[in-house]
Amino acid sequence: MLDAFEILTTSGIVLWRKQYAPVSSSVVNSLINDVFIEQRGQKSNDGGKNPPYRKEKYTLRYTSAKDVGLIFVVVYQSLLHLSWVDDLLTAVRALFTKQYATELKKPHATTVNCRDFDQTFDALVRKLDTGSTRRPSEPDSDAGPVELTPPSSTASAGEDGVDDEDAPPPIPTAPQFKKPAIPQRQKQESAIVDDTTSTDITPVPTPDTSRPGTPSTASSHLLTAKAGPGKASRRARKANATAWSTSAPASSGDEGPIRKAKGGKTSAKQKRRWDADGFAADDNDPVLDYSAPAATSEPGDGERELDVNEVKAENMGSRTGKGQFVLKDLDDEVDAILASSKSSQATKETSAESSGLLGSATSRISGLFRNVVGGKTLSKQDLQQPLQQMQNHLLEKNVAREAAERLCTSVETDLLNQTTASFTSIDATIRTSMAKALTRILTPTSSLDLLRNITSTIEGPAARPYVISIVGVNGVGKSTSLSKIAYFLLQNKFRVLVVAADTFRSGAVEQLRVHVRNLSELSRREDVGTVELFEQGYGKDAATVARDAVSNATNAGKGEMLYDVVLIDTAGRRHNDTRLMSSLTKFGQLAKPDKIFMVGEALVGTDSVAQARNFAKEFVDTKGQLRNNGVGMDGFIISKCDTVGDMVGTLVSMVHATGIPVVFLGVGQHYGDLRGLNVGWAVDKLMK
Repeated sequence: MLDAFEILTTSGIVLWRKQYAPVSSSVVNSLINDVFIEQRGQKSNDGGKNPPYRKEKYTLRYTSAKDVGLIFVVVYQSLLHLSWVDDLLTAVRALFTKQYATELKKPHATTVNCRDFDQTFDALVRKLDTGSTRRPSEPDSDAGPVELTPPSSTASAGEDGVDDEDAPPPIPTAPQFKKPAIPQRQKQESAIVDDTTSTDITPVPTPDTSRPGTPSTASSHLLTAKAGPGKASRRARKANATAWSTSAPASSGDEGPIRKAKGGKTSAKQKRRWDADGFAADDNDPVLDYSAPAATSEPGDGERELDVNEVKAENMGSRTGKGQFVLKDLDDEVDAILASSKSSQATKETSAESSGLLGSATSRISGLFRNVVGGKTLSKQDLQQPLQQMQNHLLEKNVAREAAERLCTSVETDLLNQTTASFTSIDATIRTSMAKALTRILTPTSSLDLLRNITSTIEGPAARPYVISIVGVNGVGKSTSLSKIAYFLLQNKFRVLVVAADTFRSGAVEQLRVHVRNLSELSRREDVGTVELFEQGYGKDAATVARDAVSNATNAGKGEMLYDVVLIDTAGRRHNDTRLMSSLTKFGQLAKPDKIFMVGEALVGTDSVAQARNFAKEFVDTKGQLRNNGVGMDGFIISKCDTVGDMVGTLVSMVHATGIPVVFLGVGQHYGDLRGLNVGWAVDKLMK
């Protein structure tokens, strides 16, 4: 991983800096002095690849943009071999100069506000760093503790939004246990004693460490071992036991002694009775359904609800001339920049090799070899070994074996008895044909313009809400994907109703309530659409909840509809559980969704084929016919694409098995981490 990245002007002004570890300023100063002032090292004048510069234990790579007078420097440990650093420099130089070219070219400009570039740089590092050289833990110097479902599209850089350049990376903290209540008269004294639950260790509770200490107990922050079963007298053992039982509660509830009930009687656990259906027959069990709103709220709840980090919608997409908000893909722009850089570099190397007598001879020999390879009629024997290698390559990319075999069979049928083009080898011919086959599979056969479909449904004389349902197996990210789609729709100023139809999983309603609370606050700040939650608690029939929600959105036919889009969350279920899967048929017939999206995770592997087929076959109409022209569902949402690198074979497996297109890709845990599928990007990842 990197240690630092700096962007500075030729006059020495640092415009932007990102540090992952403390790096002395003398390291970069030495580079500026030796290379750019005294010109000791070779420096590329056109912003091309420069030789590395080594200082102490660091290796520095650099490039420059002469038209705007900038120098880009990346610093990392010399022990690491980071092959992707050159691509990072190229991409950062192109994106930074494009984003801030206007401000940089202003006369007498000395400062540029580059805070927005943090998100672009983090996305570039995640895209280019394959993970092979990452450290065991990568805490950013400006990021706080990791959140499981953060409400913002970027990690906060601190309370003031400014990076701390000199502070070392934060140390991962251990779970904090609740401390015992401290009497009021001891708060002044206990303030100077170290906490008994440090971030590194939790001391064993002893009579000294388990109670709030006083200044006299100077060793309360040290570990104290319990006395072993040595030769202690009965009186000593009794005194020790008394000290333990009368001490204050330990720092963790699991460590304290078992307290006896009042009156000296211990209450034995009552036996549970079960009925004939296998359910508990006792009616005095505590109620665990916390989905109903509390009657009273704690002080300060209103302020906490507004504590939502800002989400920058421009990083997720852009607005068209008609005002529609469409998703964009950073990968397209980065790939274009890198491809252009590599193409220009290859052109220069080719021209350098072809110059001179030796270069001319080399060109003739290589051309003769290519002519020998080209112009060959391909037989089954010629294709057998390369196709086997291609099949193994697809399997390594997480493509299911069934899909890989059918793809190779399709390529063989396409190339058999064909003549290779001039200057083209058999391997290159097969790769080109495979890329075309993958493009045919991933390219949707119907329109995926979700915004146009929504607009045409909610307008006109027969206007009604547009209903979207999310299904999938357990733990793939259905609720998170639903919240991302909701944020995308809010940017288009739709009125969104989120339906909590997962009435089985504990915490499902509360999770959606938090998402809706955060999205409501964000939409209020940005003055976009509105979002509300429809819930009926746990234990209800999901199909009935969905039907009631759609009826509520249409205002029960009493006038103008209340919401434009209804997003229905469902419970996760195993695709091979017939009893759970059969309920989806009733759900589809009662809710009558316009779109049914299945969420599949990118790292699921070959099981994605069975998942996609089993879910698709459950959505039939009242006549027993599969909806959506016989395919069942309308699209896939592939989540966790940021965790698999270029192993995106799950896309091919699911589309090949069902013929259902991929609509969205999840690339993170934030509301703005939603992208549309770019077929060229996916094919490039699979063929790389």
